[in-house]
This record gives sequence, C-alpha cells and structure tokens, in this order.
Amino acid sequence: MIEFNRRNIRTWSLLGPSGANGAASLELAQTNPDVVFLTADLCFFSGLERVKNAFPDKLYNVGIAEQNLIGVAAGLAKEGFIPIANTYASFCSSRCADQVRVNMSYMKLPIKLIGLTAGYGAGILGATHISIEDISVMRALPNIVVISPADCSEAIKAITACASTPDPTYIRLTGPVNTPIVYKEDYEFEIGRSVKLMSGKDVCIIACGSMVYHSIKAAELLSKDGISCSVINMHTVKPLDTEAVIEANNQHDLIVTAEEHSIKGGLFSEVAEFLSQQGLHKPILPIGIRDRFVPAGSYDYQMRESGLTSENIRMQILTKLKV
Repeated sequence: MIEFNRRNIRTWSLLGPSGANGAASLELAQTNPDVVFLTADLCFFSGLERVKNAFPDKLYNVGIAEQNLIGVAAGLAKEGFIPIANTYASFCSSRCADQVRVNMSYMKLPIKLIGLTAGYGAGILGATHISIEDISVMRALPNIVVISPADCSEAIKAITACASTPDPTYIRLTGPVNTPIVYKEDYEFEIGRSVKLMSGKDVCIIACGSMVYHSIKAAELLSKDGISCSVINMHTVKPLDTEAVIEANNQHDLIVTAEEHSIKGGLFSEVAEFLSQQGLHKPILPIGIRDRFVPAGSYDYQMRESGLTSENIRMQILTKLKV
C-alpha cells in the first residue's frame, strides 16, 4: 500500500507529475491484476520504467501512434482489462479526438487516459505540445470524467481512484518537476467532491491543477490587503461539485476561477454555465489563458506571460474589486 507520508510527498514533488504517475502505476500494477498500461513511445516520460521492468506483461508500447493507443486500449477494455493510456495532453485532445469520442464517450469503455504535460508542461516545444484546450474537448463529450489534480500527491490519488470506477476518465497532469506541494499530509480524496482549503468571506477562488497552489499564495497576499478569501480545489472539473459552487456563490461577493487552461470551455465555463442555469448572477472573474498561443519558452515564462502567478491573481482580484 502506497504511503502518503512527508518523505514520499516530497519525493513525488521533486519528480513531478510524470514521476507521480509512475508511482501510482507501480502501485496499481502490484495490487490490481486487471490494470494494464499503454504508452505511445513515452515510457520514460510517463514514469513507467519501473512498471516496464517489474511487470513487462502489463505494459503495451504502441509506438508513436496515439490514435492506435486509444484503439488498443478499447480492445483491452472489451476483454475485461482496465487500460490506463498515457500520452501528451495535447495529443489526447486533438490527435486522438475521434477515437476518444467513439471508444470512451459513446461506447463508455472504462479507459483511463492520462494527459501528460498539460497546460505549459511541455511549452518549450511550442504550440504543438502546449495543451490549453483539453478540458474543453473532454468535458464536451458525454460520459467522460475530467480530473485536474492539484499536486503530485493528488495525482496519485486520482489515478488509483479512477481505476476502481467504471467511468471513462481523463486526468490532466500540470506543473513542472519540483512541483509545489499543496497537500503536506494524507487526506481523503473523492472523485466529484471538491476540497475547501481556505475559508474567507469576500472572495472565493475555485481552482484546479497547478493553479490551486498559486491561488493559495494569492489568498495569503490578499489577506494583507484586507481581502478575505476562500480557496476551493475543484480537482474534478466534470462532474462539477455543484453544492460547493452554490455555497461559494451564496457566501462571497466575488467568485474567481483559476486554471492553467483556456478560459474558453474550461473550469470557468463549467462554473459560469452552471450558475447561469441556476439563475445565480454573482460576478465571476476568470483567470486563465486568454485566446492566444504564448511563444515557446520555459514553464515559468509562459505562466508569467499568461498572468497565472500568485501576484497577478492578486492584482486581477484587486482590480475587479476596485480596491
């Protein structure tokens, strides 16, 4: 059984999301005889080397053929296996779109698709590998659960948890190596149920993925400005924890959504669509990637260029509140 102690949490953080994926995969390989793993020639970058060495019969490398990745996963699912397929998030949402739509969405096969280096995780490679639209694509498809873990510990919890469900699931992994730690100790993770990390009365920041950490830091900065913030980790973007959203709307003057993703079709859209359908009209401030491609560069550079740092979150909220 994998242990969520301080030493492991720190190690996973240093290794980054792919290392966390490898730890979760090894755990599942050891404990669940039905789980198999697939990669599109990204065994090392998926963190699957230890699985490859210890359980070679559980790992299928389909080569640089991402559409086949989903097709082979579908065949394995039809035979009773629980396939966990790994490739870059940009390929999950575009190159494999038809196969995901047919095999995961329409056929409801229990494929678990891991989107590596989502957001700006592979931004140094440019627009072909930057993934800013994957949530939009996946959440538009019926029957697919969409999860965006806040840190490496939560990535492990999400991957191991989804293997026990019958739902087609997409997990997007954001952040670089030496990923900031949100959860320093073990905690209860449940798909579809958000986690309230801070409580305040003025502003509620609903965040997912890497932006959970930056939202916490922004809330700490805003407290010095006299602004009291709640922070919610909405790790499951679909299905949305609607109870948490209604509570946030009722108890705060402003709702902020924060995501390392386009503001078109992602977490902001999910929250705004739900509230509008309920006839609730509190102001909502979207913080995310605007309608553009940021030039290739380091992860930190692209996050700054997109206004996704804690200081920038603070300034956008102050401007919205006219403070």
